[in-house]
Amino acid sequence: MNDPMAAHGTNRALETLAAWMLALLWVLPLTYAVWTAFHPAEFATRFDLTAPLTLENFRNAWNAAPFARYFANTMMLVALVLAAQLVLCTLAAYAFARYDFAGRDFVFMLVLVQLMVMPEVLVVENYRTMAWLGITDTITAIGLPYMASAFGIFLLRQTFKMVPKELDDAARVEGAGALQILWKVYVPLARPVYIAYALVSVSYHWNNFLWPLIITNSVGSRPLTVGLQVFSSSDQGIDWSIITAATLMTSGPLLVAFLLFQRQFVQSFMRAGIR
Repeated sequence: MNDPMAAHGTNRALETLAAWMLALLWVLPLTYAVWTAFHPAEFATRFDLTAPLTLENFRNAWNAAPFARYFANTMMLVALVLAAQLVLCTLAAYAFARYDFAGRDFVFMLVLVQLMVMPEVLVVENYRTMAWLGITDTITAIGLPYMASAFGIFLLRQTFKMVPKELDDAARVEGAGALQILWKVYVPLARPVYIAYALVSVSYHWNNFLWPLIITNSVGSRPLTVGLQVFSSSDQGIDWSIITAATLMTSGPLLVAFLLFQRQFVQSFMRAGIR
């Protein structure tokens, strides 16, 4: 006769082992990048605990390409996109959560259809639109197709629907208008969700590659991902120490941000259930 407790313990052990294996597979490339970036080139393929540490790879990488400009472009891009998304998604989510209007559910379903459309499918049409507007090779052209986010609208709508209706009614009794209620009641209560969404948005657009590669062709508008690709495809050969140093420079800010806000990130998605 099988013991349910023993079977449950075996399943938990297998799940834990699988989780550790996946974690190991994920951390191995990062570990290699850290080791190679902080050691001379001759130790890129040789593990030696006595190998000297160095920051020369980071200096060489910073001087070999205009990374200061790439960082500035990327920060402007993610700030522009995030600001537009927060405004548009907040207003749309508030309307879907608290207002009854004809075709509300149908329009919301159309918004959710965007979640099933891969951005790569729209690359050609997006390029035609940017060319028609005359803004190709600009930071605005990179961010414009992403400023209305179906994911952001869905996430904030679910959060706003969990806000007690009594708070809304009490604010109206005090004479607050719709925008005042949104700003003073809904937005403060949804702060952890905003933080989590901001992390997702910044991470995605910080790492986005295909669309920026297509729409930009000059240093003045290239973000970090495209700049790193151009840097690593140099005809002078591949120096893994310098490339991994450049990679760590570009990904480091995201790792720090996630470590600082990981609790809000996880909790907000756990509470944003479908209602």
